[in-house]
Amino acid sequence: MIIAKRSAIDKFMQMVERRNQAQPEFYQAVYEVAQAVIPFIEEHPEYKKAAILERMIEAERIIIFRVPWMDDEGNYRVNRGYRVQMNNAIGPYKGGLRFHPDVTLSVLKFLAFEQVFKNSLTSLPMGGGKGGADFDPKGKSDNEVMRFCQSFMTELFHHIGKDTDIPAGDVGVGTREIGYLFGQFKRLSNEFNGVLTGKGYAYGGSLIRPEATGYGLLFFVEEMLKTKGLLVEGKKVVISGSGNVAQYAIEKTLAFGGIPLTASDSDGFIYDPKGIDTNKLAYIMDLKNQRRGRIKEYAEAFGCEYFEGEKPWMIPCDIALPCAIQNELNEEDAFTLVNNGCRLVAEGANMPCTPEAISAFQKNGILYAPGKASNAGGVAVSGLEMSQNSIRMYWTKEEVEGRLRIIMQSIHEQCIHYGKNKEGDIDYVKGANIAGFVRVADAMLAEGHV
Repeated sequence: MIIAKRSAIDKFMQMVERRNQAQPEFYQAVYEVAQAVIPFIEEHPEYKKAAILERMIEAERIIIFRVPWMDDEGNYRVNRGYRVQMNNAIGPYKGGLRFHPDVTLSVLKFLAFEQVFKNSLTSLPMGGGKGGADFDPKGKSDNEVMRFCQSFMTELFHHIGKDTDIPAGDVGVGTREIGYLFGQFKRLSNEFNGVLTGKGYAYGGSLIRPEATGYGLLFFVEEMLKTKGLLVEGKKVVISGSGNVAQYAIEKTLAFGGIPLTASDSDGFIYDPKGIDTNKLAYIMDLKNQRRGRIKEYAEAFGCEYFEGEKPWMIPCDIALPCAIQNELNEEDAFTLVNNGCRLVAEGANMPCTPEAISAFQKNGILYAPGKASNAGGVAVSGLEMSQNSIRMYWTKEEVEGRLRIIMQSIHEQCIHYGKNKEGDIDYVKGANIAGFVRVADAMLAEGHV
């Protein structure tokens, strides 16, 4: 039986590779899902007969478009824009926009595919999509970013809507970019609605939306530790990144009594053995959100070590939270964490751990949570923002955070339901993938061959 299931996975992945050549990130994301879901499908012939997984890996629509804009010197510039509308079986397409020079169709297809499962796990009525451009906001003036966003939205406008496709922010797309995009959408549509999430509070955004991914990550970590009778309090926590997710993961770690030790950017990382306290976190937020500086400046300001060109996984810790970018933590990093006594790894970014790293964690008894479960807090509050926009109401911070915590606890319960084995151990990868699959698959069965 095991050999037959392995053969089914291999056959499926050969088809995926043949039809999606030169798309390694997408292939990697599908492979993780296939390993968990195909054995489940073999035991549920209704999904196999309807070719549900084969249909789920095909985007319902992919839009690729030119984005022309003019820089401050009057030079014409051009970038490539994308929107991948992956699956709307349980709701309108929902997923972020990423502005980064490494954005490719493969990256966005992997993110859109992951988003289908992540959104399903929230139990909110949201399908999966993703978009972006190979534009780098770093080093650009506010006016250049505005002109790019306006040009990008001039084309994207034709393909989105509050009941069709609701983009949000992601890497390189924060409140500033969302504001410019929303302003251009209003200009073109003559409508004020909830077509974008991650908006500023003054014009329809939700309280704690910026905090949501980082907060949700720690709520999920809290639930994972409870299964072992443990708390975040007193634990040494290594975090990568210094953007939105990392900042609020640090904030909630402090609230839970943990000790955050690191932060990083693309140039290197800082290690503060005294811990990043609230005053130091405020410095990081000002550095990254206002001055748009480099994390090296933290080391200079507080007299701690800075490791240029390195990643923080060499630092001994109890908990590791990769919150930067895909494939930032490899097999060698994983064994370093294992050998240094790390007990839990939860993904704050999308697919930051390589397959080899995940295997190393699981074989060595490390509690490991994939991003589709542990970083779902961001899209969960985006869904709550959509609800607030629809009923023209604002909820308090306490109301939104309370709803977020319940959603993350529910996702954890779903992971246990599908991922707990006879010995009582929890395979969060298996649990998250099957739980996310079942809800979408049942909707696709009900809707017929569409």
